[in-house]
Amino acid sequence: MSLFGVGSAVSSARHASPASPSATTAPALGVHPSAPIPVVGPPLGQGVRVALGEGGPAVFPLILGGAEFGWNVDLESSHDILDAYVELGGNIVHTADRFAGGRSEHIIGQWIHSRGLRDDVVLAVRVGGHADNPGLGPVNLVRAVEASLTRLRTDCIDVLYLDAAADSKTALEDTLATAEWLIDSGKARTLGAAGYTAAQLVEARIFSSAGFPRITVLDVPFNVVRRHEFDPDLRLVAGAQGMAVTPSHALEHGFLAGRQRTRSRGSLSVRGAQIAANLNRRGSRTLRALDSIGSELGVPDAAVAVAWLLSQKLVTAPIVNAYAPHHVEELVQGVGVRLSRAQLADIARASE
Repeated sequence: MSLFGVGSAVSSARHASPASPSATTAPALGVHPSAPIPVVGPPLGQGVRVALGEGGPAVFPLILGGAEFGWNVDLESSHDILDAYVELGGNIVHTADRFAGGRSEHIIGQWIHSRGLRDDVVLAVRVGGHADNPGLGPVNLVRAVEASLTRLRTDCIDVLYLDAAADSKTALEDTLATAEWLIDSGKARTLGAAGYTAAQLVEARIFSSAGFPRITVLDVPFNVVRRHEFDPDLRLVAGAQGMAVTPSHALEHGFLAGRQRTRSRGSLSVRGAQIAANLNRRGSRTLRALDSIGSELGVPDAAVAVAWLLSQKLVTAPIVNAYAPHHVEELVQGVGVRLSRAQLADIARASE
């Protein structure tokens, strides 16, 4: 059993009514005397925290993404997934203003409000891609943040990711000046970047020496089968600046979970097409390597894929998406897995 596989027991114990004196001396009716004793207290994962960049918040080293909320996962199921994540010790949720046209933010905001967890959950939000406020120009950036705050039912975004992929025209100085105002006004705390080149990050660091806010978190598409997309220049700059790297597409749209291995199912859907792109010899070799290591360690393929990311230099916390609570349990197991050099070498050979 995984180190973090006690979430359901913890949840049950939290919601159970106080035991009567007789219940402490005799097993409940219908429960075998040798059944596991429920664990009472906080989840083990609650004690696992890493700093998200210099001066950043202390977070669980696995970020729950909200890309599927409001798109492939409805509100109730999304709340179940979020509940499962927190019960296992998670404390940081990532979304974007463009996810499901803003519905993802709405679902997460409703969950945080209904559970009263705002002070316990770190909110990471990527802005710049919403159709109503596109890009990172001063006016649209402020409007985008205000709209996200409204949907999330909060007054501050903990980690504000600037999505450069959505805007190649706005001068970086103008974007950082607007970000400075957002931070000074209490609408954001920490700056992250997505879609920036190494040269842009160097330029941003020069601006920070002049008083502009510093970018301390970097989102880059990176996983077992996309190892070479985190290019050497970007790695060098991220390392030199001490950035926390939070890889997106950690499971390559679900492919690395190993549930779909043929083109027969869902080939006409967007997700089916994304998975089908990896259904080749290289993808099959990679899944076989994950299968072998997962069988050896007693964890699912998804956990091995997460463990691989966490073993990479610079990676602080991968961003993962889930379709059901049990997917969260599988993914969280990866935090407790340490891959050997031989296992890392096997994965590298298979994914070449």
